[in-house]
Amino acid sequence: MRGLTVETKELRFEASKSSGEVSAILIRPTQARWLLVLGHGAGAGMRHAFMENISQHLAANGIATFRYQFPYMEQGKKAPNPPPILMKTIRSAVATAAEIAGDLPILAGGKSLGGRMTSNAAASEAIPDVKGIVFFGFPLHAPGKPSSERGNHLFEVTVPMLFLQGTRDKLADLDYLKPLCDKLDMQAKLHIVEGADHSFRLPKKLNRTEDDVFAELAETVLHWAAKLGRI
Repeated sequence: MRGLTVETKELRFEASKSSGEVSAILIRPTQARWLLVLGHGAGAGMRHAFMENISQHLAANGIATFRYQFPYMEQGKKAPNPPPILMKTIRSAVATAAEIAGDLPILAGGKSLGGRMTSNAAASEAIPDVKGIVFFGFPLHAPGKPSSERGNHLFEVTVPMLFLQGTRDKLADLDYLKPLCDKLDMQAKLHIVEGADHSFRLPKKLNRTEDDVFAELAETVLHWAAKLGRI
């Protein structure tokens, strides 16, 4: 972003003893107020255009990001690791991020799989230092198979959660996601992007640019984070 002063650092950390080291990228704007530990989706790693774009727009809103690879992606494999490995990686990523930028309050989450595995990890045992979880397209169910079962674990999460969802997301039918968020009550905030699909792409007829959408997502995260102390 023009006029934005940021520190960018590439590093590695141990995901788990069995999986070895993985790559990570820290982007920290000069006036950072939060740090979001950001996991990627199932089919694309931390250098995917979505991950890069959302990191830049978050930086423009004073939110640093620590995005990282899951072991399978680091190793060039297509199939995600078993959930225990993914969740260990998330805990290691948060711990590493806290050491690097320990002066910033920490959020965690990610795109699709990265977000869902973060909440699964937090449901099994609270992740130290994490103040809230951000989902960029929560994958509530498989395409064409609406269900809310994948969201059952969310009731065990003890920190606030922000759901950023598109109305055309085939992995999260809003007829199922809205009632789920209602049941989570003050624990969940649902922000809907009209016309967006699971990747937050919009139909051309809406006359909104990609930058418009990423700016909306980043600003929503900032406004939600600013209220966390009052939730």
